[in-house]
Amino acid sequence: MLIIGVGNSYRGDDGVGPAVLALLREERPSGTRLLECDGDCSALLDAWHGADAVMLIDAVSSGAPPGTVYRFDALAQALPREVSFQSTHAFGVAEALALGRALGQLPANLIIYAVEGKAFTTGMGLSPEVELAVYEIVQQVKRDLM
Repeated sequence: MLIIGVGNSYRGDDGVGPAVLALLREERPSGTRLLECDGDCSALLDAWHGADAVMLIDAVSSGAPPGTVYRFDALAQALPREVSFQSTHAFGVAEALALGRALGQLPANLIIYAVEGKAFTTGMGLSPEVELAVYEIVQQVKRDLM
């Protein structure tokens, strides 16, 4: 299992992916490989190449309450239009998924955890709502790994 945390820790809640990875590194789930993606998601196709199963964690903006956690099976369902992935680059998660789908380069299993962010301004630290969501995602990831 490859777990990818997408985000920039210097843009507030955009750092949720790396924050989840930091906690997972402490617990060291067996059979997993952890990879951080700084938000330039053009590298995702290469990152998940050859991986049978991938979990991806990123921040989103949809108008839901901050800290709301979404879980999507990216191969079984389309991502809702109202969910906008936050990216510091023009090529984000949604674009990587679309390109991977078009090229037939998606992993056999792809689960996306998305967290509704509150603040994406310059600076370190997550909002309290997103900080709580980090712990929720870690627990969900551990359940998915069982």
